[in-house]
Amino acid sequence: MHIETRTGPKWPDPHSVGVRAWGALLRAHTAVVPRLDRELHAAVGISLSWYDVLLELMNAPGRRLQMSELGERVTVSRTRVSRLVDEMERAGLIERQAHPSDRRSTYAAITALGRRQFRAAAPVYLRGIYEHFIASLKPGEIAAIAAGLQRVADTAQVRAAEPAPAGRR
Repeated sequence: MHIETRTGPKWPDPHSVGVRAWGALLRAHTAVVPRLDRELHAAVGISLSWYDVLLELMNAPGRRLQMSELGERVTVSRTRVSRLVDEMERAGLIERQAHPSDRRSTYAAITALGRRQFRAAAPVYLRGIYEHFIASLKPGEIAAIAAGLQRVADTAQVRAAEPAPAGRR
């Protein structure tokens, strides 16, 4: 939280609980994500990024998404999504499908092999979430983290849709 003053915003103290929480989030991400990635590679031969794409496609209507929708949902940059889809298509896990009414748009759809890989990877992923994240927390902490981070994500999504303020383009 910051306070507006006559000379501009007063930013939080760098030692405040909010700044420490941000640092802890970054350190936890840095520690856990590579470990999950290694575990998925070792167990089923796919990366965490590939798993993320498969997860989104498995949960999508018809098990497919327009490339633009996939780019909005996955946890990698939009520019990286196209490269991931190329790699995953070569591996036979997904396929591109033409949009029936918009020739400029393409779907990414999960294949039968992609569904099998997802089903093999899901227990590894869920076990990793438990071992590296959930098991370290108390039930009340889990609920607070989930609620707080969801609010942050929701706010960021709303702000991303707003026009940039003057002078910040």
